[in-house]
Amino acid sequence: MTKELWKGNEAIAEAAVRAGLEAYFGYPITPQTEVLEYLSRRMPELGRAFVQAESELGAINMVYGAACAGARVMSSSSSPGVSLMMEGLSYIAGTEVPAVLVNVMRGGPGLGNIAPSQGDYNQAVHGGGHGDYHPIVLAPASVQEAIDLMVLSFDLAEKYRTICMLILDGSVGQMMEPAQMPEMRPLQHRDWEWATNGRMGKRERRVLTSIYLDPIEEEKLNLRLLTRWRAIQRDEVRYKEYYLDDAEYVVIGFGTAGRVALSAVRQARQKGLKVGLLRPVTVSPFPSEVIEQLAGRVSGFLVTEMNSGQMLEDVRLAVKGRVPVEFYGRLGGVVPFTEEILGEIERIAAGKLSVETDPHSAWLERMAKV
Repeated sequence: MTKELWKGNEAIAEAAVRAGLEAYFGYPITPQTEVLEYLSRRMPELGRAFVQAESELGAINMVYGAACAGARVMSSSSSPGVSLMMEGLSYIAGTEVPAVLVNVMRGGPGLGNIAPSQGDYNQAVHGGGHGDYHPIVLAPASVQEAIDLMVLSFDLAEKYRTICMLILDGSVGQMMEPAQMPEMRPLQHRDWEWATNGRMGKRERRVLTSIYLDPIEEEKLNLRLLTRWRAIQRDEVRYKEYYLDDAEYVVIGFGTAGRVALSAVRQARQKGLKVGLLRPVTVSPFPSEVIEQLAGRVSGFLVTEMNSGQMLEDVRLAVKGRVPVEFYGRLGGVVPFTEEILGEIERIAAGKLSVETDPHSAWLERMAKV
C-alpha cells in the first residue's frame, strides 16, 4: 500500500474505523475535535454508531454501556474533558470491560490553552480515577505510530478486559505526515462470555457491575485486576531505542518531546558525544527494567518532557539512585527546540551534573535565567 498525507487526528479516526470500531461517543474540544468531526461522517456512512453526547460525562457513560454489551467502542477528548471522564473510567475499570480513550493533550491546569502539552501523564499513567486500577497507556510520536497504536489499543483492551488510552499532545494531533493505513478489518461478532448482549433463552443472566458491598469480594476484584496487570507488565512493554550500544548518557522522552530529543541526539552524535535515546511507547506499563539495566552501564540520564517532570519520577524509581538523573522540561504548551535539548546534553557531557541538588530544583534555577 502507498502512503498518503494524513492529519494526526483524522488518521487516528480512520485507523479506529479500520480496526473495527463499532461505536463512538464523544464531545468536541480542541485540539482533538477533528477526531469526532471525521467520525461523525465516517461512522454513519458505514452503518456504525456515532453519537455526539451532551457532555464528556455523557460520552464516557455511553462508552461504558456499549463496552458492557461487548462492542468495540471508544471516545476521544482533550485534557479538561478527560478529567470529567475520570469517574466513568473508574467504573469501566471496576467492571472489567474493554474500552479505548484518546487524549490529545493541551496546556493546563484548568482550561489552560489549546497548545500541545504532556501534562496529563500522571493522570493517565497513575490511575486518574479513584481506586486501584492500571490502564494501558500508549504514547505515539508520529502520525504513523498513532495509526499503528490506535489499532493495537483495541486489541490490548479486549485481550485484558481493560482500559487502553492513547495519549498524544496537540502537535501530533494537528501535524500532517505521510502515513500508511492498515487494511479494513471486517466487523466481527465477538460472543464474549461476559458481555450483556442478550440472553436469547440460551444461558443464565449476566450482570456486570463495579459495586462490591462485601469487602472480601472487593478485595478479590482488586487482586484479579492486579494479577492481570502483572501479566501486562510482563508481556506488553514497548519502547524505541536509538544509539544505545555505546552510549555514555541516555536521553529519555515520550511523544513529541522524545521526537525532538532524537534530533538533538543525532546532532550530539555528529559532535562526537556518545549519547543515546530511549523513547517509551508504553508509558504504562513503563519500561522500568530496561532503564534499570541501562543504569548499570551509563554515566547518567536526561529526562525531557513537556511538563514539570512527571515521567521523571518513574525514571528515578527505575534508576534507584545509582547514577544522576537530570531533567529539562517546557510547560504550558511550549514545545522545546532541538537546540535546547542539545544544550542540556552538552552540559551533562561536560560533567556539569546537578549531583548536589534534586533535578527539579536545578532545572528551575536554570529556567529562571532564560
